[in-house]
Amino acid sequence: MRRALVWPTAALAVAVVAVLSLAVGTRAIPPAAVFDALLHGGSAPDALVVRSLRLPRTEVGLTAGAALGLAGATLQAVTRNPLADPGILGLSQGAAAGVVLAIVLGGSGAGFGAYVWYAFTGAVLAACLVYGVAARGRGGASPVKLALAGTALSAMTAGATTVVLTSSSATLDQFRFWQVGALSGRDAGTVVRMLPFLAAGAALVLSCARGLDALALGDETARALGHRVHLVRGCAALGATLLTASAVAAAGPIAFVGLVVPHLARRLVRGGGYGRLLPLSALLGAGLLVAADVVGRVVRAPAEVPAGVMTALVGVPVLVALVRRKGAVT
Repeated sequence: MRRALVWPTAALAVAVVAVLSLAVGTRAIPPAAVFDALLHGGSAPDALVVRSLRLPRTEVGLTAGAALGLAGATLQAVTRNPLADPGILGLSQGAAAGVVLAIVLGGSGAGFGAYVWYAFTGAVLAACLVYGVAARGRGGASPVKLALAGTALSAMTAGATTVVLTSSSATLDQFRFWQVGALSGRDAGTVVRMLPFLAAGAALVLSCARGLDALALGDETARALGHRVHLVRGCAALGATLLTASAVAAAGPIAFVGLVVPHLARRLVRGGGYGRLLPLSALLGAGLLVAADVVGRVVRAPAEVPAGVMTALVGVPVLVALVRRKGAVT
């Protein structure tokens, strides 16, 4: 009964959060006016605010949150590290550095398509560097070494990105709303341009669900069950990298969504495999990011706190709790 209620309850919660995202802000709009604007359009001020400003923002939050939640669950499975997520492993900062490079080379003419490909390249290079550093020495790429290498690379990449941004005011102006992760200022076309990359990454990850179940039992057991371990890991990591790149290109390097969401999903589907865990992580990630954006509009109204800051405020205590828990990183 509990498992049967998980999906409808999670879907209802995400729907409620999405409606709040359309209704809450500097200009409060009643839910009835929100539904009227969505169903009938119109040129009233409330309808224009909902359809032109808040609807694209909510759509980007849902898609980027789903991508980060799915990527986080996949990376935790691939690395067998409960502390893994796109931010801790350096993928988010690598993707952000790629966006900075796209802005520097393309200027104002650089569009979302360029951002995604540069972000994807930066995330891939970051993943290769982190794994290469962690794999050196005794013990190979252990969870602790992956987390430490990812943190070090993130700090180095963030420093290099800051140098580029502070030396070019034009680049800083264009990049500033990516820097901490935010959903404001996105247009309706962002989600349309993001969907192909999100779909490709999700397809790769979900196709590896059974292989990830086998990897949880150990590499030798996975091979005995007929799975190609390196192929499963490679496809899943590629899908997670593509998901991270699309989310960062759309909303910036938002941290901790990929860390928090998979742990919440595991608590809800105890004993379930990755065939259930991955889609639920996507759904919860969408809800968490939009909820963080809504709270950020309220806590300092009429000013706004970026969604990336709000997710960090939630994610840091969770990270501390995971590190303190016995066996979390062994």
